[in-house]
Amino acid sequence: MKRLLPLMVIALLFTASAMASEPPVYTGLLSNTGAGGYDTVSYFETGQPTKGSSNFTAEYQGATWRFANAEHLARFKDNPERYVPAYGGYCAWAVSQGNLAKGDPKYWTIKDGRLYLNYNQSVQDQWLEDPDGFIRQADVNWPRVLE
Repeated sequence: MKRLLPLMVIALLFTASAMASEPPVYTGLLSNTGAGGYDTVSYFETGQPTKGSSNFTAEYQGATWRFANAEHLARFKDNPERYVPAYGGYCAWAVSQGNLAKGDPKYWTIKDGRLYLNYNQSVQDQWLEDPDGFIRQADVNWPRVLE
């Protein structure tokens, strides 16, 4: 029995992790910060990603969102759905392919008033070839990919 106990513990841990779903917002492994700590309002207001500050934060969808200033924080609080990246900040192209990957706030697009993040420049280039088609497919795949 003593020899079986470690195997039973491993089996239990594997089963529990296999049943767990992914969080709706990508925050990274050791973080609880959405969009890598970038101010998601800044993409819309300045057209540039700007790092947020720990002085201006909001909790939404289980993640902490940071903002560069009080005005951006207030805008987010008034309408968080407008400013949270599509697919919780996971890579939009990966979601369109039925997968999850981290979204990098440095590789982004705003399309029809929605912020989309991608994994890296190569993926961003692919995304830009047909964003409408990838969005349609990602919408179909989301939230199934979280399961």
